[in-house]
Amino acid sequence: MLYIGVDLGTSAVKLLLMNSDGKIEKIVSREYPLYFPHPAWSEQNPEDWYQESIEGIRELTADCDKSQVAGISFGGQMHGLVTLDENDEVIRPAILWNDGRSTKETDYLNREVGTEKLSDYTANIAFTGFTAPKILWMRENEPEKFARIQKIMLPKDYLAYRLSGTFCSDYSDASGMLLMDVEHKRWSEEMMQICGITREQLPDLYESYEVVGTLKPQIAENLGLSENVKIIAGAGDNAAAAVGTGTVGEGHCNISLGTSGTIFISSRNFRVDSHNALHSFAHADGGYHLMGCMLSAASCNKWWMEEILKTSDFAGEQEGIRRLGENHVFYLPYLMGERSPHNDPQARATFTGMTMDTTREEMTQAVLEGVIFALRDSLEVAKSLGITIERTKICGGGAKSPLWKKMVANILNLKVDVLENEEGPALGGAILAAVGCGEYPDVQTAAAHLVHIRETVEPEPELVAKYEKQYGKFREIYPALKPVFQKISE
Repeated sequence: MLYIGVDLGTSAVKLLLMNSDGKIEKIVSREYPLYFPHPAWSEQNPEDWYQESIEGIRELTADCDKSQVAGISFGGQMHGLVTLDENDEVIRPAILWNDGRSTKETDYLNREVGTEKLSDYTANIAFTGFTAPKILWMRENEPEKFARIQKIMLPKDYLAYRLSGTFCSDYSDASGMLLMDVEHKRWSEEMMQICGITREQLPDLYESYEVVGTLKPQIAENLGLSENVKIIAGAGDNAAAAVGTGTVGEGHCNISLGTSGTIFISSRNFRVDSHNALHSFAHADGGYHLMGCMLSAASCNKWWMEEILKTSDFAGEQEGIRRLGENHVFYLPYLMGERSPHNDPQARATFTGMTMDTTREEMTQAVLEGVIFALRDSLEVAKSLGITIERTKICGGGAKSPLWKKMVANILNLKVDVLENEEGPALGGAILAAVGCGEYPDVQTAAAHLVHIRETVEPEPELVAKYEKQYGKFREIYPALKPVFQKISE
């Protein structure tokens, strides 16, 4: 049988066709516009997602035996607000995860409602990217549109609704709305009251691998697929990517070095740290996960290379870096403020420790090291909860750099497993579809069969010891500069 994974991203939808043995038969990508109608706003038209996904499925299945397509599932950009009226028409463009308009509402939730109550209600605190602050913004600034809301959903769930007619979400994606009681996997009555919405406006919740419906007959006919094709709930992009890297079950780790950076730790049991430095979300495997998210990871290197050094030779700039663990230059990677573990939108990127003999290579090295030092900040929070981690998977554009992988292994003192196939949320979605269709009994079994390691980068004890001292210096810089960041942002 064949399974389709749909990765609904911010710039494009990526669709992947996988067979029962995990072989990737075809990958298709289709772009759509991103709109910035005001400074700090970020929006998309949900109809664009749907149209490009439909055309993508058509292209993806053009050369296969369409009768073998058994299921479709999703990994999707998280936190976006999609609102429908009584006629199922989109009320306004979707407000995306990287939209910054809800700073006032986020401050209200954290300061007036209080982070302690928010953590009790949802296991998390408010961030401008989350969905609940966007709902409050809409209630305050677009009251007539807010009054028309009949359905509130997340981006990938809009696709599921259009394909199947089922108003649904999954626990992993819903965890990032600040509307769900993550520990008990149910909508929070308190948060619904705070946001002025009702249970009827929110979707039914499913595990990521559960079947929510089948293709609508008209859509099935249009695509040349069977009406029996199952639609499986899917997951938020990070949880879906974790499934695609085999980061499921107890105590497994995945590091993503993409535009943003994440450290994702899977767990069978619910955990939350006392300062909410890490996100505490449900996982696509039926358990839970902790996640540290830094806003600028590989984008720091891209900024340094393209905007400052004016070069596209990323690999060439790394060739001269030899003296690992001995750099006297440090870099804070906070180009867009920071989320985990500081939750400080006023934080800024800095170079510290430069002298007259500082070289271009040392500056480049500092950028690469700074990103991994910042990821270690989140890893240390996880360790404080008693979680033991010995190895990690790695994915994202930054994972293509052998030097960066070596830094990950030695700064974090973890074995770094490099995967044969690194296709992110699209592969995770296809695996969830296979589980939902009964190809595998559970997500863990599917991941064990379908995800394979190509190589492992081992930490080197001498280098680990050097980086331990360097990290001790790095972690002193942000607290020292925090008051300065607050002053210069006024």
